[in-house]
Amino acid sequence: MIYVYYNVSMESNNRIILAITGASGAIYGLRALETLERLGIETHLIITPVGIRVLKEETGRSPSDLRHLASHVWQPEDLSAPIASGSFSTDGMLVTPCSIKTLSGIANSYAENLVQRAADVCLKEGRPLLLAVRETPLHPGHLRLMSQAAEAGAIIFPPIPAFYHHPQTIDDLVNATVGRMLARIGIANDLVQPWNG
Repeated sequence: MIYVYYNVSMESNNRIILAITGASGAIYGLRALETLERLGIETHLIITPVGIRVLKEETGRSPSDLRHLASHVWQPEDLSAPIASGSFSTDGMLVTPCSIKTLSGIANSYAENLVQRAADVCLKEGRPLLLAVRETPLHPGHLRLMSQAAEAGAIIFPPIPAFYHHPQTIDDLVNATVGRMLARIGIANDLVQPWNG
């Protein structure tokens, strides 16, 4: 079970919503959260029930381990949370990893839970929404959903590793991908080095 924790003032305007859903790649969400905390950015974390299982299986971490990294932690069924309203200003949202089920809800404006509702709020308010869709291979239904979400304004960002920076470890690959995700929604960071030719 996830509880709500308040670590910083709700008056801050430098805030990001981060959702971890039930697809492989929980390390991307974890690394994004660690980086945002290090950068001093207010974070609103949501982890779905399947996301919790994947987080434990892939990283050995539990939601309570992430509590100190997030400014606020919300339960996925809490549609009364501030981030469910467009009047609560944020600087965008990352869904990483993003399961196909979550993608489907977002693409179809079906706000069944707080992840989908917060994402829908970002789209309707014109705020950045990055979906790190984790599935392969993709069938036409998956591609249609991604296209629908992109047409609504979402950034489709499958976490595909790059190799031009000569990564030596899995950590290098994760850092570079997360660094590019954060940069894409306007958050400067030192996780990835720009290509200089």
